[in-house]
Amino acid sequence: MQTNTRIDRLDRLDTTPKGATMPEPDVDARAASAALCRRIADEIAAAGGWIPFSRYMALALYAPGLGYYSGGAQKFGAAGDFVTAPEISPLFARTLAVPALQAMVQSAPQILEAGAGSGVLAADLLLELERRDALPEQYLILELSGELRARQRQTLQQRAPQLAPRVRWLDSLPQRFAGCVLGNEVLDAMPVAVVEWTEDGRIHERGIELDAQSQFAWARRPAQGAVLEAARMLDLQGPYISEINLAAPAWVAEWGRVLDTGALLLIDYGFPRREFYLAQRSSGTLMCHYRHHAHDDPLWWPGLNDITAHVDFSAIADAGFSAGLDVLGYTNQARFLLNCGITDALARIPNDGGREYLSAARGVEKLIRPHEMGELFKVIAFGRGLKQPLPGFVPGDRLHTL
Repeated sequence: MQTNTRIDRLDRLDTTPKGATMPEPDVDARAASAALCRRIADEIAAAGGWIPFSRYMALALYAPGLGYYSGGAQKFGAAGDFVTAPEISPLFARTLAVPALQAMVQSAPQILEAGAGSGVLAADLLLELERRDALPEQYLILELSGELRARQRQTLQQRAPQLAPRVRWLDSLPQRFAGCVLGNEVLDAMPVAVVEWTEDGRIHERGIELDAQSQFAWARRPAQGAVLEAARMLDLQGPYISEINLAAPAWVAEWGRVLDTGALLLIDYGFPRREFYLAQRSSGTLMCHYRHHAHDDPLWWPGLNDITAHVDFSAIADAGFSAGLDVLGYTNQARFLLNCGITDALARIPNDGGREYLSAARGVEKLIRPHEMGELFKVIAFGRGLKQPLPGFVPGDRLHTL
């Protein structure tokens, strides 16, 4: 295949991730992945034989009707590929009601959730706010996937039918917004550049080509533009491979234009920059999820796997601050949930040895224990026009680490 730029060939990933025993996709899933592969291959050809990994990731996750999030397979919960905090315990949403309510009281009575997943967080949060007699006038969901919108509607009708009329879906960010914005595990699914620093000081961007057998293969070319500029600022010594996420900071910066008053609360897994690019993390943080199996091969059955990368929270904080937002706090999920009263929410469930309390207690443990989600997951909040601090960050604020 002719290319416009010389490409250094790298290793081609095997069909099955190394060391992994993966469930085989069914016939329909294979057909859907094959259709997406043709779509990606066409774009590689149109681009001259190579596309950056960020573009491959965008297509694998979001290509209309074919990508992981835009296709029809179930993603969340026990029957999907992974479980998020709202599915682990309803106490997650009940606890988030505390900062959400504080943000609304100081701005406007509305909530916008970005990427609402299965809809469980929306339903349980609305139910808790109803219990507190503090319902928002409207609950907006920013969701691009038609399949996920349908599932969210179904979840709301099943869990909170009386509150479903308050929910409205958006295709894009509103022009202006006042209230509380929530994003749980949104940033990690935004497409990332994969960058390689070599021992001799060169910086390459990794991408995808088609090999002699017309299979997807890793390839690299000299980094350029914004990717090269960001890579140089990190001043890393090779050999080293990692991710640079330009999309997530840009998305956060957009809220500097949109948010009139209120708070933007983001929860995800990741690190401050000085921990993100540690020497022992020299292979990066890219990870895929398929039927509750984690693996590191994003070329395996495209469209059937979630593809994620950890979040550089220093970049997120810089983007929000530069866009004119106040950085209200940053801490780990355990400290945030404890500060917001998750143990008080647990205590409201009768401790009679029954299944409800035991299940709730196990869920809280998973959310706050350091070796589970308590330490790896972080919470960062931005705001504008708030007179009172947002609950959750004192004690234990880690803003100084960013």
